[in-house]
Amino acid sequence: MTLFDWIIWTGAALTLLGLIALVWCIWTVARAKSKGMDDEALRIRMRGVLAVNMGALAASCIGLMMVVIGIVLAP
Repeated sequence: MTLFDWIIWTGAALTLLGLIALVWCIWTVARAKSKGMDDEALRIRMRGVLAVNMGALAASCIGLMMVVIGIVLAP
């Protein structure tokens, strides 16, 4: 297994973790909305989910970049 294979598989794993975190964010917000929380409680819940959401998007983006770089630079 070459270095580029490691980059590709690590990027794929990072992308998968980011997607799992995005699904968690969607599930958490949907569950909070279905509970009928008041506006302030929903804002507090969304504040925490927003940080995870941004981290998940960043992880997915970096993972996809790693996959593309590994494919392009592989001999």
